[in-house]
Amino acid sequence: MRKVRRKSCRHVLGAVSFALAGMGTVVSTVHAQAADSKQSLIEMQKDPNQWVIPTGTYDNWRYSALKQINSDNVKNLQVAWTMSTGTLRGLEGQPLVIGNTMYYETSYPNYVYAIDLDHPDQIKWKFMPPPNEDAPPVACCDVVNRGPAYAEGILVANALDGKIYALDANTGKVIWVAENADPKKGSTMTNAPMIVGNKVIVGMSGGEFGVRGYLTAYDLHSGKMLWRAYSEGSDEDIKFNPQKTIDGATGKPVGADSSLKTWRGDEWKVGGGSTWGWYAYDPKLNLVYYGTGNPGTWNPSQRPGDNAWSMAIIARDADTGDAKWAYQMTPHDGWDYDGVNEMVLVDVEDKGKTVPALVHFDRNGFTYVLNRETGSPIKITKYDSSVNWASGIDPKTNRPIVNPDKMTEADKNVTDICPSSQGDKDQQPVSYNPNTKLFYAPLNHLCMSYQAFNVKYKAGFPFVGAIVNMVPGPGGNRGRFIAYNPMTGETPWEIKDMFQDWSGALTTAGDVAFYGTLTGMFRAVDIKTGKILYEFKTPSGIIGNPITYMHNGKQYVAVLSGVGGWAAIGMANNLHKGSEGLGAVGLNASLPNYTNLGGTLMVFALPSKAGE
Repeated sequence: MRKVRRKSCRHVLGAVSFALAGMGTVVSTVHAQAADSKQSLIEMQKDPNQWVIPTGTYDNWRYSALKQINSDNVKNLQVAWTMSTGTLRGLEGQPLVIGNTMYYETSYPNYVYAIDLDHPDQIKWKFMPPPNEDAPPVACCDVVNRGPAYAEGILVANALDGKIYALDANTGKVIWVAENADPKKGSTMTNAPMIVGNKVIVGMSGGEFGVRGYLTAYDLHSGKMLWRAYSEGSDEDIKFNPQKTIDGATGKPVGADSSLKTWRGDEWKVGGGSTWGWYAYDPKLNLVYYGTGNPGTWNPSQRPGDNAWSMAIIARDADTGDAKWAYQMTPHDGWDYDGVNEMVLVDVEDKGKTVPALVHFDRNGFTYVLNRETGSPIKITKYDSSVNWASGIDPKTNRPIVNPDKMTEADKNVTDICPSSQGDKDQQPVSYNPNTKLFYAPLNHLCMSYQAFNVKYKAGFPFVGAIVNMVPGPGGNRGRFIAYNPMTGETPWEIKDMFQDWSGALTTAGDVAFYGTLTGMFRAVDIKTGKILYEFKTPSGIIGNPITYMHNGKQYVAVLSGVGGWAAIGMANNLHKGSEGLGAVGLNASLPNYTNLGGTLMVFALPSKAGE
């Protein structure tokens, strides 16, 4: 069920030049076998032998300079070793590799494992946080977890119930615990932490339960809260300076009450804007970048106004949490187009100048290239031609030009909206390859009908207010894996897949892209042509993110196999009614014909040569 389509690349390299930003392509002489627990995390990211933060590097490239495995020999890839995770729910994260040790975290009940890579047949240590039965019922889209973070000999792991555990990376013993969310109010944690200096930066989930979103920084060594910034509320709560914080869409200061004036009454108190996605960091600017989720409720008729700052990209000072700029992609969201997808930090050529930028594939079907110093747009393109909720972006206001026939409202069933609420891309992260200067994106390809209705808020109960039914997009396929140039809008090639491509992407200097499918196929693809070079059927569907590392002179590729997440919520939660799972169950009702629930860490390598 795949089709590869190629298109001319003649404009791809000429129209845009992505320069090397951050640490993505730097090769260090530091050997992975001797990682210093006190070594700077920035320095550790320069060593391609390791995978030291969830996204690989602060700039979120998910790229590796390793090339022992390449487009010529990847066809010989074999399974090196495997490990059962002990869970049967969606595995949406990735391992870390620090020196000789691999770490990973599972879905609820959030087991954390350390594996000595010299003895992968043994478990070095296992941490089991106390299970909290209040958490799974309020996890809207499976009990997933996107992995732990590491710095200075400390492993930080978020649990579904909102607790953050700092563990001794050598022993697994608890150093401190902090409470960041409350399941009784509908708030949970599924995101991966990001550690910047002495700060552990975390978000929270719960946009479907009327939470008010926030981003928080904790002290790495004590667990003390250092700052918290809300997505909606007063200028003080959201840490916006009316005269200094810039609205990226207008290029002007946001002014007083930039959030409050976009909500009716106190609706902002249950306004959503959760922060469960991926984060990026620019060490030179000392700015953290992240996206905020959907406003509550899903019924836009109940919350007139732009509902700021939900559905926005926000840049904050890492030390203080103060906002430097914000850009709202989908004002007055009526489709659940969460803005939490990752920000990829690159430098672009714009009007003859090299500009520090971020690239964001939004759920709403548009790719945003923004100046990461100011938030001003450089280029905005549709990365799926089926997008019809908006015809484009107004060049004067930088707001979407909404198709009135696709705007949802209470008691009206609006049909044939593209994309669906899962977006043209959800949390599954892209990879940027500095050699081709292209992005490699695992995508959805879906449309929907959407009927909103009034709903009342009650703490800890669903606050959705919409019936959604999703269907495959034009052509009948639900997923695509593409190479894309966001400055030209060109797609040099694509692979069409039967189901959504919910796995993240990895690219390497060996000219290979890796990703997995919901049916459980782990693939290696030629990044220049889109040709599938290798496939392996893993025990369960893949929604995790591949990583690569070097151990004892040999390159390995690892990925978690375990179907679930919103894409496979029917299987994960044993749901059968088509509109259940926020509209996702009926879409993939046939998925059990191709895979089962499971939980396996898969590690691949090239076969050893004789005598090794």
